[in-house]
Parts: sequence; structure tokens; C-alpha cells
Amino acid sequence: MEITGYKYTTEIEAKAARQQCASYYGLPAGAEDLTIYWVDYLEAFDDSPIFWYIEFNKTLSVVLGSPTTFEVDLPTF
Repeated sequence: MEITGYKYTTEIEAKAARQQCASYYGLPAGAEDLTIYWVDYLEAFDDSPIFWYIEFNKTLSVVLGSPTTFEVDLPTF
């Protein structure tokens, strides 16, 4: 499946991008806030090598820059 978004070679990089977005949007807003991240990442575990990615939405480009397009092998159930 073709995805537009942000691709990371390590989970640490994906977590850092997720935290950048949360910090930019002021999350979590309070200690008891249920929303702690603006966006989350996914693991492409059916791909070789495995990578992590965040799907694009227009609110992310201000933080993460321009997205790229890449292929992800999604599991079949």
C-alpha cells in the first residue's frame, strides 16, 4: 500500500517525532489529560527491513516538514 507520511529507520526516531508534535501542540495539556500525543506512529513489521512511520495529515508539516511517499506491506487477515 502506498503511504504518504514520515518514515523512520528506528523506533527511537519515530518516538522523537511523535514527541515533537506533542510538544508543538502543547500536549498533554494537564497532568490528568487523556490525550498525550497529537499523532502516533505505526510499525511496518511485514516489511524487510522493519521500519516505523507516521501517516501524513496537514497539521504535521509545520512540525515534521514535507512528507514522502513510500510502500508499506500491510498484513492480510
